[in-house]
Amino acid sequence: MSIFSVMPFASADLAIDLGTANTVVYLRDHGVVLAEPSVVTIETINGIDTVRAVGADAKLMLGKTPENVRTIRPLRNGVIADLEIAEHMIKHFVRKARERLGPRRFKSPEIVICVPSGSTAVERRAIRDAASNAGARQVWLIEEPMAAAIGADLPVVHPIGSMVVDIGGGSTEVGVMSIGGMSTSLSERVGGDQMDEAIVSYVRRHHNLHIGEATAERVKKEAGSAICDGSEEEITIRGRDAVRGIPREVSIKRSDVADALASTVSQIVDAVRRALETTAPEIAADILENGIVMTGGGSLLHGIDQRLSEVTGLPVRVAEDPLNCVALGAGRALEDHGFRGVLLAA
Repeated sequence: MSIFSVMPFASADLAIDLGTANTVVYLRDHGVVLAEPSVVTIETINGIDTVRAVGADAKLMLGKTPENVRTIRPLRNGVIADLEIAEHMIKHFVRKARERLGPRRFKSPEIVICVPSGSTAVERRAIRDAASNAGARQVWLIEEPMAAAIGADLPVVHPIGSMVVDIGGGSTEVGVMSIGGMSTSLSERVGGDQMDEAIVSYVRRHHNLHIGEATAERVKKEAGSAICDGSEEEITIRGRDAVRGIPREVSIKRSDVADALASTVSQIVDAVRRALETTAPEIAADILENGIVMTGGGSLLHGIDQRLSEVTGLPVRVAEDPLNCVALGAGRALEDHGFRGVLLAA
């Protein structure tokens, strides 16, 4: 018999990876139940704003809305930029995740939310307030590198040094942890969004073609690379001619996309090198043996693990489920009291 059938008010606690590009929600005892873009569409009618769509439905409208409709990404660089819109988004995702359990009565959830290691007290308070206003009875925070390491099954609570690099949409988190704590952490505000912007800029500069955010993201996923391997593979992109103002399509090579992304990739690699320079010698010895683990959507960029390995001289591997790693780790911290020491009171 399910516990929900005997409890008058069941608990549906959640762990949320509130990302700049995507939000992943972990439901206690059920795992990851939702992964959608962090996008909200607002419609203005007679001066009154109403939420028209959230998540995947809202992203379909990105760059295609009329004047009275706006698509908003309420998070920038991993932190909340628009508190009111973020609250609407969190409420929507919490309600949608709990719907998986059917028409039951629930008490207010306990929520664990991931935050960038370099976020300020003000930024963390904004995240706490957004979750509280969305109906949470208790809000915990967990630093993204720690959550990523737990999700990747690294021995974070043991006296063994581990290093994780989490490349998200708005930031790259580098963390070195041991015995349940962060030995070194570094948050660089560069990630998938900056890669998209680099592609938009490259295409405009070299082909006089304006392309949108969604097109740039598609190019990154299909032809993006962190290494220049001289590939002649081509991808066709469509946009608006910058000179004549009419729709046009061009073909660009994979090596061109690698050139466009070179600067952004270099910033990520430099962040890892800086973190290694401040790592304690004994922990550095463990990292030499166990290597670096990469998580986040940016770790799926072709050749980025190879590039990082070449620069650092360390073994580098991509986690088994890089897109959900942070949410999985936060969920384990929610469920397993052995990890409760890594949670931060909001």
